[in-house]
Amino acid sequence: MLTELEKRVFGNIMTKTIIGADPPENPETRNILEKELSILLAELESHPKENLEKLLEQQKISEKHINSRPGAMALAQNKIQLYNKYNEKYVQAIKEKLNS
Repeated sequence: MLTELEKRVFGNIMTKTIIGADPPENPETRNILEKELSILLAELESHPKENLEKLLEQQKISEKHINSRPGAMALAQNKIQLYNKYNEKYVQAIKEKLNS
């Protein structure tokens, strides 16, 4: 289980940041996700198209990983929803770049 918590799910953000009690949702987790999204979007520019498919697949796997948890434990649902919102923005940006 520990390795699951150390899994990177959004850039350098790990599972434990999203499903754990710390940091709290506002403003810490929101700020962390916002900053990481900016970095990821900037990095997208330098990715060749071949890598984008792999990147898209990784994000879908990470999303499943985070969303497979909710019912079983009393996790921070609000943080999971926040993660999903930012992950969707990133996935959308990858898809747009793939289609450009």
